[in-house]
Order: sequence, then structure tokens, then C-alpha cells
Amino acid sequence: MSPGPSSGVVALLRDLVRISSVGADEGQVTRHCALMLTAVNAKTEFVNWAPANREQLIARVDGPGPPLTLAGHVDTVPADPAMWSADPWAGECDGNRMVGRGTSDMKSGIAAMVAAVVGHLRKAHDCRGIQVILTAAEETGCQGAVRIPASALRPGGPLLVAEPTANALVPAHKGALWLRLAAKGLAAHGSAPQLGDNAVVRLARAATALHDAASWPCDERFGSVTVNVGQLRGGIQPNVVPDFAELLLDVRTVPGIDAVQLRDLVQEMVGAEISLSDVIDLPLVDTDLDDPFVALVREALSANALPDAPATPARYFTDASVLAGLLGNTVAGVAAQAPTVILGPGEPDQCHVVDEWCRLDRVEEAVEIYSSILSAWCSGKP
Repeated sequence: MSPGPSSGVVALLRDLVRISSVGADEGQVTRHCALMLTAVNAKTEFVNWAPANREQLIARVDGPGPPLTLAGHVDTVPADPAMWSADPWAGECDGNRMVGRGTSDMKSGIAAMVAAVVGHLRKAHDCRGIQVILTAAEETGCQGAVRIPASALRPGGPLLVAEPTANALVPAHKGALWLRLAAKGLAAHGSAPQLGDNAVVRLARAATALHDAASWPCDERFGSVTVNVGQLRGGIQPNVVPDFAELLLDVRTVPGIDAVQLRDLVQEMVGAEISLSDVIDLPLVDTDLDDPFVALVREALSANALPDAPATPARYFTDASVLAGLLGNTVAGVAAQAPTVILGPGEPDQCHVVDEWCRLDRVEEAVEIYSSILSAWCSGKP
């Protein structure tokens, strides 16, 4: 593989990929981006929510009203170099592709977003207000975003999240309900299992029932609720009947059924002897297609000769589950999410895979799209 093209945004993407930020050291990424943003007079603030150099970044240029917020996460899932054909943290290029952990999910979006904001702020203009949020620990359930204090943000404006959509306009995504299921049993000697009560076996039966279930609630636009048995653990050694087991379940939610109903449905499937508790409960995001911010993004796509039709809701969740609520307004006592669009250059089907890659032309394209959105915003639209 070659070092690849040398454009500014591609060089920035390579720099970010070369910083391993697998559940730690996100601060190295956010500080790198902060240097670029402070150079164009953005005010920067770090939210250090956990040890291990995990600072989150809020950068802002204030204007006369609520700002447009651009957001993304800088952490990645792990990568096993032995399984890859290239170093996951080298940022090597193969023609129009850069290979590396986080290229699509979502350092390409971060690089394009930062490059567009820097370019926009270098232009002489009356800025209406822009806010950049770079979060940590999104991959483990938006842990970083939930630790950002509302007082650190300027609410009231729309939200653009640069998660991977191949530069399609996505106005909605599923929510996530992660559940911990626990089973208690009775310990006994492994040579006499009939004298014990095997908690692992009991929970394994529950896991199979959940995995095989085919009648989960469905929504016309969002599709079906999905359920994934992510972890199953229990026992201390082979010759002891396990008296405790735990299962972690990932449920992706859709309109029409709330978290309470889903918990009840899971409980009914696994039986009353298995206990349930929440790990995370992240709301879905759903922006009206008639919202003026959706129209602004569609105009930016059209201006760059790209398809502007809104895509179907995404199956994944994003930090918008948290940030759209923090940035939204309260009308007549009812909290409303900020108008939100998910749009980024990464490839959705490259998230979390071996030999993850992104298309470099899409990264360059995203810079132009974001630049058009920023220009339209500061000119007074919507």
C-alpha cells in the first residue's frame, strides 16, 4: 500500500487513524483537533470525564443566536492486527481507499468536519454561531456524551452528526436498550451436577429463546426491533456447577413500543426467575422531513451535485441520542430533540469490521458538503 494522497483532510485523517483511541487516549485526538480550531479563533473547552487521557472537546464560535452544532466521537472499537492485512493504525492507502481502524467509524467524519469548520472560519464573515463537540466512549453506549454537562453547551440550534452514511442524508436512527440478565443457581461438585442448579445452562436457554424469536415489534420506516446476545458469562471452573450467570443483551428500539414494554417482553420470554436491569437506555432520533434544517442539508447536497433524498432510518445509534436532547428546546413544558441529521463520509457496512476502510473521494466530498451547510447557516438559513 502507498502513503496515499496528500490533501489536507486526508493528511488529517491519517494523523487521527494513527492515534489508537480504543477505549482510551481520546484526548490525543481531541487535542490534535483543538489546535486546528484554536488557530482560527474558536474557543475550546475540554471535558475530562474519566482517567486514561479521555478528554472530550467542545469548540465554539459564538454568534447572535443558537449555534449549529457538528458532532462526532473519536473512540473506536478494538482491532486485532493479526487478523488484518495491514496495520490497523498506519492509515495506509490503496488507491482511493484508506485502510485502518476508525477510517469509516468515524475519524473520516471527524477529519472532514474539522477541515470544513477551519476553512469556514478562515473566511471573513459574520458568524451566526458554530459549536463542535468531539466525544469519547460512544462505542460503549455514549458514556462520554452523557457526562457532558448541559451548562457547557449552547442549546437551541440544529445538530449534524458525522457518523458513516456514505454522505447520504439520514434524518433518524434507532434507539438502544442494553439489558443485563442475571440467573442464580446452586453450586455443586462438577461430578454431581444433579445436586446443583446450573445458572449458565438456565441463562443459555434464555439466550437461545431470545436469539430465535422472530416476532419482535416492527415499524414501517424503522424496521424491526433487533436483539443481540452480546455476552454470556458465568461459572468459576469446570468442576463446579455455576451458581451465577450474566448475559448482556443489545436491543435496538423503534417507534411504537417503549423501553418498559420491551423489558416486559424480554422478561416474558426468559421467565420470572431471571432478573433484568438496565445498562443503557438511549432514545431513538427522528427528525421531521419537513424541518427547515433538513431542507438546508438537502440544498447543500444538491449544490454539490449529490442525491438529496432522505435515506431510511439508520439501524445504529449515535451520540445524537444524548446530544439532541441536551440541545433541544422545551415547548409548553415538553422537551423536544434538536433537529438532527446524520451525514458522514464513512461506509456504514465498514463499521467494526476487519480491514475497515473509507473512500477518500467521499472524505473530500464531505468537506464540500459541510462547507456548503456552514455557509448557508451563516447566511441566515433556515
